[in-house]
Amino acid sequence: MTSTALNAARRARELDALAGAGTVDVLVVGGGVTGTGIALDAAARGLSVVLAERADLASGTSRWSSKLVHGGLRYLAHGDVGIAYESAVERGRIMTTIAPHLTRALPQVLPLLPDFSRPAVLRLRAGLRAGDLLRRLARTSSATVPGPARLTAAGVRELAPPVRSDLTGGLLFWDGQLTDDARLVVALARTAAGHGAMILTRCAAAGLTGATLTGEGATLTDTLTGSTLAVRARVVINAAGVWAGQLVPDITLRPSRGTHLVLPASALPGLRAALMVPLPGEGGRFVFALPVPGEDRIYLGLTDEPADGAPPDVPVPAEAEITFLLTAISALLDVPLRRDQVAGAFAGLRPLLAGQDPAARTADLSRRHAVLTSADGVISVVGGKLTTYRRMAEDAVDAAVRQPGLAKRAIRACPTARLPLVGAAPATELRTVAAPARLVARYGTEAPEVLALGQDWPALAGAEAAGVTGAELLFGVQREGALDADDLLDRRTRVGLVPADRAAALPVAMAVLAEAARAG
Repeated sequence: MTSTALNAARRARELDALAGAGTVDVLVVGGGVTGTGIALDAAARGLSVVLAERADLASGTSRWSSKLVHGGLRYLAHGDVGIAYESAVERGRIMTTIAPHLTRALPQVLPLLPDFSRPAVLRLRAGLRAGDLLRRLARTSSATVPGPARLTAAGVRELAPPVRSDLTGGLLFWDGQLTDDARLVVALARTAAGHGAMILTRCAAAGLTGATLTGEGATLTDTLTGSTLAVRARVVINAAGVWAGQLVPDITLRPSRGTHLVLPASALPGLRAALMVPLPGEGGRFVFALPVPGEDRIYLGLTDEPADGAPPDVPVPAEAEITFLLTAISALLDVPLRRDQVAGAFAGLRPLLAGQDPAARTADLSRRHAVLTSADGVISVVGGKLTTYRRMAEDAVDAAVRQPGLAKRAIRACPTARLPLVGAAPATELRTVAAPARLVARYGTEAPEVLALGQDWPALAGAEAAGVTGAELLFGVQREGALDADDLLDRRTRVGLVPADRAAALPVAMAVLAEAARAG
């Protein structure tokens, strides 16, 4: 493997090298979880890979998720057993092999209130048992994701003290929680780079043309300099998410907006488990409050609203969605939440493939991914979920190696189900890493290297804002491809989810960038 470090110097070298290169095997367009997953899959099979991202890693939908790795419980309610099983399998792989440092088992509590009918409670319990059966079929140990259980009213209040005092009991179940979705994307990109992939951010792709025996590709524009570069590739894969249709016009998507709120932990004091509220008549949909371990934050979500028109770079939550979320979760609380307790809000767009019924709600559209090939051979990957990114990538690269430009090559089988990402290690090893638990949960085995930067760069040792140190920000510049303050605050860390925290941290980010520039 080559170095996994991404930075401005490596980007410049690889752009220069690409200008004089011949045909690469695979050009991936899009630097979200799907695109970086594809780049890793292809590079790990021994293919030469270029990934082009018009902005930054995880700058689109991949940073606006619920930060969960789902076991597929909701899909069971829709009868999508195949998707549910696929989600359960991929959840187990992420939590045990691929990124155990970025994941943890999350307890979730569903309080039972007096107005819940017995049939409704029985349906909920049956759903949880079915979800646990999927866990066992996926061969995920109960030590990784425990099984469900019934709770007394006292047991519910122990995990979720703010719930209503008239509850009759509750149900406990577990799922996977990510430390941070954007960090997963960065880890994927760096691991792909370690296998030789060129990860080129701030490079907008246009004019995608399909693979042929002579090699086609796209035109890349370096948005930092304005220079353009024609890239020839044997296979082109469009992984641009909700923007996929702008690159391959015959793709029809129906994006939906999912909004989350950010609350201080004091808004729901003592919350130790996710608090779940089933939405009546919504077929397995929940509103939830998710505590963030080690941080003074709770994420409250999730809406599912149609997002018509051209996808914006940064979706804006609607005030009606904010009200909906506060009202839904407050139905479980003794003291309702207030609008002035909302510290921040964010929204992401799901790249849902349009179904046959144009009147269908986006909430009812399938989350199954699709790999489509245009008439001229451009492969597009759409739909899917963050949890199933690896399977999406495998299917896309499987389609790529059947293209004429690669079909006669001896190419290794997909290895990513057993391939740990940078920083990953078994839980027993992670517990011995000599660094604070918060850093281990973000950097895994690399956490001591982050600590060392604070010692090697005395000017940054005491720099801290919004819980993030200058050493972490410097690591983002030197090793994780961050090029500006937005990259550092909005994606390498998630300080930017709370505007007040972002304002406090901005001077530190600017100082880090200046110090890194002086050091060359």
